[in-house]
Amino acid sequence: MADDLKDNYAGAFDGALGFGKRPALLIVDVVVAYLTPGSPLCDPAFQTALESNERLVAAARAVGMPVIFTNVVYQPGGADGGLFYAKVPALKAFQRGSEMGAFPDTLQPAEADTIVSKQYASAFFGTSLASTLSAQRIDTLLITGFSTSGCVRASALDALQHGFVPFVVADACGDRHPAPHQANLFDLQAKYAEVVSEARALDLIGAARSAG
Repeated sequence: MADDLKDNYAGAFDGALGFGKRPALLIVDVVVAYLTPGSPLCDPAFQTALESNERLVAAARAVGMPVIFTNVVYQPGGADGGLFYAKVPALKAFQRGSEMGAFPDTLQPAEADTIVSKQYASAFFGTSLASTLSAQRIDTLLITGFSTSGCVRASALDALQHGFVPFVVADACGDRHPAPHQANLFDLQAKYAEVVSEARALDLIGAARSAG
C-alpha cells in the first residue's frame, strides 16, 4: 500500500524546496497539556517528541538561531477562540491561568526567544508572527511541536503561504495516534513542506553555524 501511494503521487507531488540562508526554529504548542497523564490531550508519543525538541533548541541556541515558541491562551469562556474553541472541547485546557498551558520545565523559553500566543491552529493566524519573521529577514522555518495533524500542519501550510520555507522535523512532532501523524507528514512532504528527521535538522542547524 505504501509503495502504491508513492507511485500514485510520483510526478505530480515530488518537488523540493531548498533550505534558506536565515532559518529560525518554530516550536508549536509544546506545553504540559500534551504531557500530563489524565489530560484529554496527553499521549505517550508526545514525550519522545519533547526530547527531540530539547536537543533541537539546544543546538539552535548554540549557533544563535532564533527560537520561537507558540502557546494557546483563551479568555475565560473562550469567546476569542470562536468556532475552533466550540469544535474542540479539549481546548478548555488553555483558558488563561491554566497550568495545562504552561511550557514544560525541560523546554522553557529563554530571554532572547520569542513567544507567540495564539487562539487558532496556525501560528500565523491572528498573530504578529509573519511580521516578526520578516523584520528579522527570516526565510526558512524548522517547525516542530504538537500536534502533527493539527497546529503543526496548519502552521507549516501558512508558513508556505506567507513565503517562509517550512521544514517540518518529524521526530520532534507528536500526535495522539501514529495514523494521523504519518498521514499528515506524508501529505506535508508531498504538497507544502520538506519533512526531515531530527538528525537532518541538526545537520542543517550546524550548517547555519558555518554559514554564519
